[in-house]
Amino acid sequence: MSVINRIPAVETSGPADSETLNRIPSVEPHDSTGVIGRIHSVETCGTVDGPGIRFIVFMQGCLMRCKYCHNRDTWDTHGGREVTVPELMQDLTSYRHFMNASGGGVTASGGEAMLQQDFIAELFAACKAQGIHTCLDTNGFVRHYDELLDRVLDNTDLVLLDIKQINDEKHIPLTHVSNKYTLEFARYLAARGQTMWIRYVVVPSWSDDEESAEGLGQFIAELGDCVEKVELLPYHELGKHKWDVLGDHYDLTGIRPPSKETMDRVQAILGKYHPNVKY
Repeated sequence: MSVINRIPAVETSGPADSETLNRIPSVEPHDSTGVIGRIHSVETCGTVDGPGIRFIVFMQGCLMRCKYCHNRDTWDTHGGREVTVPELMQDLTSYRHFMNASGGGVTASGGEAMLQQDFIAELFAACKAQGIHTCLDTNGFVRHYDELLDRVLDNTDLVLLDIKQINDEKHIPLTHVSNKYTLEFARYLAARGQTMWIRYVVVPSWSDDEESAEGLGQFIAELGDCVEKVELLPYHELGKHKWDVLGDHYDLTGIRPPSKETMDRVQAILGKYHPNVKY
């Protein structure tokens, strides 16, 4: 069992407001070993967030307020627990055999990992120094393009970029923020030639329409060959109980997962723009 346990984060926040959007997790030097991170939990043998068997670090804190979020308890930027990179490396390297045998590695997810770039930069640098594949699972909510961001990306082998909705008029009510940050980040990754998978959650009545799929396909085509794969993720209600525990209203109650016909239709549309669309 991992020495870093799953710690539920409890908070009572609503949609992201201006104060929340400017509140980034405080990261102070824990000791001479470097910065600390605030994490929600880890998964030691994950198989759905990047290639192979992966050690997944769920970072604490997120500024989007997605209606279908299945990690609702990761939103609070002051929740979770603190950990240093050496502490996390000691834990994750004990799973190297499984990662190496499967072509896996380490994935930083969340929450939103890019709210703690100092920590991710140090973690990924430590992983690369030991030959461990690194994967960044992000919604692309990046507002500053600087040396720190490049340091994170320089040590990132694969970016899993979640595009919630290509139409900003639908994206804002779905997530409470604009998609302009995500799309700008996608273009920046493409300019760098950064390998990425585009991930798209298919939510009935929110992101399963043909117009949205066509717009997303056109955008993906513009990004070029650095997009290795497009992953379609069918909406599910597996995280609804977390909203209930926190006393929050779950807006999508009654919406069922998309049918196979719906998934096939969205796949076919995106398949016109990219040769590798999977679900």
